[in-house]
Amino acid sequence: MSYVIGIDVGGTFTDAVAADQYGNIVGAKTASTPENYAHGVLNAVAALADELGIAERQLLENTAYVAHGTTASINALVTGNVDPVGFITTKGHGDSIAIMNVEGRYLGLSAHEAQDIAFTRKPQPLVPKNHVFEVTERIDQAGRIVVPLNEDEVRDAVHQLKADGIGAIAVSLLWSFHNPIHERRIREIVRDITPEMFVAISSDISPRIREFPRNATTIMSTQLGPALRRYLEPLSAELLERGLAGPLLIMQSSGGTVSATEAPETAITTIGSVLSGGVVGASRLAQQLGHSNVVTADVGGTTFLVGMIVDGDPIRSSTTIINQHPINVPTIKVDVIGSGGGAIAWIDAGGNLRVGPQSAAAVPGPAAYGAGGTEPTVTDADLVLGIVNPDYFIGGRRKLHVDLAKKALLEKIGHPLRLSAEQAAAAIYEVQNQQTADLARKVVIETGHDPREFVVYAFGGAGPIHASAFTAELGAKSLIVPLGAAASGFSAFGLAASDVMVTAECSNPAPFPLDPVLVRDNYHRLEAQVSDALQRQGVEYSSVQLVRSFDARYTAQMFEVSALAPDGMIDEAAVALMAANFDQRYTEIYGEGSALTEVGIQMITYRVRGTGQLSFRPRPVKHEAASNPDASNAIKERRPVFLSVHRGFEETAIYDYRLLRAGHVLPGPAVVEVPTTTVTIPGGHEAVVDTYGNITITFN
Repeated sequence: MSYVIGIDVGGTFTDAVAADQYGNIVGAKTASTPENYAHGVLNAVAALADELGIAERQLLENTAYVAHGTTASINALVTGNVDPVGFITTKGHGDSIAIMNVEGRYLGLSAHEAQDIAFTRKPQPLVPKNHVFEVTERIDQAGRIVVPLNEDEVRDAVHQLKADGIGAIAVSLLWSFHNPIHERRIREIVRDITPEMFVAISSDISPRIREFPRNATTIMSTQLGPALRRYLEPLSAELLERGLAGPLLIMQSSGGTVSATEAPETAITTIGSVLSGGVVGASRLAQQLGHSNVVTADVGGTTFLVGMIVDGDPIRSSTTIINQHPINVPTIKVDVIGSGGGAIAWIDAGGNLRVGPQSAAAVPGPAAYGAGGTEPTVTDADLVLGIVNPDYFIGGRRKLHVDLAKKALLEKIGHPLRLSAEQAAAAIYEVQNQQTADLARKVVIETGHDPREFVVYAFGGAGPIHASAFTAELGAKSLIVPLGAAASGFSAFGLAASDVMVTAECSNPAPFPLDPVLVRDNYHRLEAQVSDALQRQGVEYSSVQLVRSFDARYTAQMFEVSALAPDGMIDEAAVALMAANFDQRYTEIYGEGSALTEVGIQMITYRVRGTGQLSFRPRPVKHEAASNPDASNAIKERRPVFLSVHRGFEETAIYDYRLLRAGHVLPGPAVVEVPTTTVTIPGGHEAVVDTYGNITITFN
């Protein structure tokens, strides 16, 4: 028996799935361990072995690979809990990270926030001034050396940073994306002086035009690299010691994996690793179900994540903003708010009920956990409303305390608002559903799409609880809770189902029509880089695919739009097709008549994404079919449950998912208890279990 394992480390829970070569999938959920997330990973592996009824060593010895996604990188950047770094740049440009090209005042802000000029502030520079060193050198816009590198100045900077206790250095020089020779020489000097020093150069991390975003991306990657290496090296060693046969792969923001050995060298690519796992899983399942347009909704313990698949492909972005700093990393686009099951309900200064973004996290957790938490959370509300079974949380492995949940709800919400515990819980439930629906609507409509053309895939521990409400609010045509028993860990399924992916890019601005020889040479160079990187991963592929794309803009514009470039021979016809693809993509985003073809197009950045398809990845298998649609034999009890402010508490059938079969029909109101999550079916609707064990609810 051969397996693949996917592990999704969240802020509250660590989810894991194991799939064998026949498509059988088992899932496990354990508490995350913030003091050292590796402990939670190892606990999850042990839990998978228990679910399979085999020894942990037997599982690992037969595992082709482990795909791991972690929130550690993005959490470190958001909280500022990163290693101090030094920064070496071209003489005269050390203040660029403080000036921030004026962008620092508005990056990542909504239009309303950005217009409030009196209150906008730039964030603190990523590196304090005393750790920024300028060195004499200059390469021009054509990549020619104008002023040689002063190596003595480099050595002085390295010695000073080492004396100051700095363990990592970021290097970003002007026009290094055209000619990286000076950056590479600085890296050699650093390693000669202090081999243990972590060093990253912008020509490897972010070879794009625009000084400030390139600097910021390189610095933040350098801030993350040492900690990621300290985390992955012992985890890899421990898994190997326990018998792991295949490699440990790390999920990237792009939706593909990279080896644990290489991940720290480009650490910034891991910032969205957990966020993208669910979208990848949905993309794989959507191919089997024939869904081309999907909204992915992942409600975990801390966050609510929304992604999109349009015409079969995940929506991607070439830039991410964190703490008002730009990051030049290709990512699967995922929008996030702090509105998970552990989101804390509170009353603001105006007397309004709010939910999140603060979270009770894994420790102490919701009040109902009985672990010292006193703040009311969404989970506490779901428990008091009868949705969650206190004796069957995480399959009965954790007992929940209704009395503690009611106490927290009354003290913090009920008494101030003159509500009962049940009324307070209903109010929290409604606010949670409305704000998740608002984000989903914003993501779909602001990208120019009609929600009625989409199916919602809802997963995560709390996703199937609230999905029926926010799907109805969104106006999508149907809701699918994927893979039933694995729904809570569906992001982990996505990790296990992902392929190895690497990206190479370079900026080379020029107006259209482009010289076909220039375009060909750029793409051939990038394709060679990607092919070499795929070979370095130490993984066997069943196939390799290279996809060309580019960023361009209309003349006098400041921002680019990404479009696809054709495969094969690059000639004048191929260049003309690139221009047409850009016009079409621009029109798709901004609307009919928005294209400005007559002003001319400027090429900015070339990009190649290489995907190495792994020879073994999980695919759901068909479930046993029911003899008839009646699922009454799967009803374990009936109890009062609140699923709608319009219907209130009503007697509700509670189904045991383990007894359901393909073809069973579940009339609402109903609740399906899955070992790691709970599915709600509102009154007036019905759910159907499909051939893969997915639960589908149709809304229009």
